[in-house]
Amino acid sequence: MKLRELAELLDGEIRGDGEIEITGAAGILEAREEDITFLSGRKLVKELKKSPAAAVLVKDFLDEIQKPQVKTRNPHFAFAKLLGHFYGKSIQYKGVSKKAFISEEAEIGGNATIYDLVYISDKVKIGSGAVIFPGVFIGEECCIGEDCTIYPNVTIMEKTVIGNRVIIHPNAVIGSDGFGYVFEEGRHNKIPQVGNVRIEDDVEIGAGVAIDRATTGSTVIGKGTKIDNLVQIGHNVQVGSNVILVAQVGIAGSSRIGDGVILGGQVGIADHVVIEAGTMIAAKSGVFGEVKSGVYAGIPILPHRDWLKATALFAKLPELKKRIEELEKRMREEK
Repeated sequence: MKLRELAELLDGEIRGDGEIEITGAAGILEAREEDITFLSGRKLVKELKKSPAAAVLVKDFLDEIQKPQVKTRNPHFAFAKLLGHFYGKSIQYKGVSKKAFISEEAEIGGNATIYDLVYISDKVKIGSGAVIFPGVFIGEECCIGEDCTIYPNVTIMEKTVIGNRVIIHPNAVIGSDGFGYVFEEGRHNKIPQVGNVRIEDDVEIGAGVAIDRATTGSTVIGKGTKIDNLVQIGHNVQVGSNVILVAQVGIAGSSRIGDGVILGGQVGIADHVVIEAGTMIAAKSGVFGEVKSGVYAGIPILPHRDWLKATALFAKLPELKKRIEELEKRMREEK
């Protein structure tokens, strides 16, 4: 497409030749001669000058860049739209496979696609436009909304409720038993897990994620939340809206994660933790108790600035230890 057509698609403003042909979108380092790339800050201006990319998305026009530019409010978001435009996967309606098992008590919405070897149990409801890939198991009394995409080998246990436009990637397990035991008579006795999982609209769940059903009540994932691969969410956890959980985050039972929280990779959340909305916690941190809104890091967490100072001091401990030993030696000699 012409650059001017692309700018119209993005509601952007052009500087330079709007008639050049754009055939794809790519990052600065990967871009080819007919690609458009994006610049969200000035850090990569030097690399952009050397890039063969035909044009660039920018927040503000840059005089030092000779390539045609398209000015948009959010270049990164505009770039994401173009990736969908040029390379977006189109999942076409293919009907219901005769090789799928579907209970006679299940309700399948119009234009739903059910692939081979899907198992749909009694009293399941699946909304229109849903796409269920091979090897998916859906337990009794589950309810799945409209336009959901459930990729191969996902397991959705009984009574799970899933909203609209939810995406679940391969091998996720939704609604497995919570990890609940009580010690009595010399052994760990299982506590029945009789609740469910409720996933709201526009949630995306990564590959290999495990979300436990509640002991009683519901484990809840709020609307618009995005969960990376290999995340574990325990029973009765309440995750707010538009939360980001990066790979290998672990959240223990009955914790509450506020709206817009971001947890970096491998963050560990103890049970019954409460994290206020808007909080950011750096990778590999350990979290206990109640956390006020802010930016944190460390085990246990500290405000991020304090953690940076503590980390710098920790690196100097061998030197400080040596100096202390020298001072102690001098004091003994002076005696």
